[in-house]
Amino acid sequence: MPTIGSKELVALLPFLLGLGAGESVVFPRVAYPSYRMGAALVGADAVAADDPSEWPEHTRLVWINSPSNPDGRVMDVEALRVAVARARELGAVLVSDECYAEFGWSEPWENERIPSVLDPRVVGNDHTGVLIAYSLSKQSNLAGYRAACIAGDPALIRELLTVRKHAGLMQAAPVQAAMIAALGDDVHVEAQRARYRARRETLMPAMMEAGFRIDGSEAGLYLWATRGDDAWQSVAELARLGIVVGPGSFYGDHSPKHVRLSLTASDPEVAEAAERIRAGV
Repeated sequence: MPTIGSKELVALLPFLLGLGAGESVVFPRVAYPSYRMGAALVGADAVAADDPSEWPEHTRLVWINSPSNPDGRVMDVEALRVAVARARELGAVLVSDECYAEFGWSEPWENERIPSVLDPRVVGNDHTGVLIAYSLSKQSNLAGYRAACIAGDPALIRELLTVRKHAGLMQAAPVQAAMIAALGDDVHVEAQRARYRARRETLMPAMMEAGFRIDGSEAGLYLWATRGDDAWQSVAELARLGIVVGPGSFYGDHSPKHVRLSLTASDPEVAEAAERIRAGV
């Protein structure tokens, strides 16, 4: 089912599923802030927990994110299996945000497809209670189109389709046509991969030469970097060079010493940033 970008889906899904006070929305410890916002909008408890054994009994919605924004970590098939099993044990809907799935950099993900939670190795032929969210803003550079979709459990999709129609959340037909064209063409996706790989290979060595360690970052569009200092100190040092990064505190309480660098600036801008980092940090 098409959605108007993936951000509105993340923020509105607890509402669309009828969640409320006394119920929990679980999301990763280091995570895109819209997961927490979705819980806040319906008065549900927001729980940041990576270990499925720590998910509370009143959990009704679980978000996983692989590859992750901001830290680029990937969940393998076994980790996905464990997450699905625990969500089903709790009677919770599990949604996997897989918007960065086309961009794997480090082995094994450079040459092996990043697994989806809907992979038969994870769920077999049973999609009950399991959904994925996917966006074309990354693989096809269509961020301004608000072109995304959700797939999985047919019963949940039918329920969400009915609610979304009544809420006026229908994807515009021209955007749907653009999505069909983009999803039917792999050539431009490979071009995007090559573009982001080149930017990564330009920026990452400069950060490492400046004393930063790159954690995770095996997939996705970001570098997750630290020098062991408070994140805001790194933000200030890079800002003095004209480089804007995101502090780890934007992504929860569990990464106070990391910053996120994006690979979405233009090639010349990324090259200039690397030069400034080498010269000035």
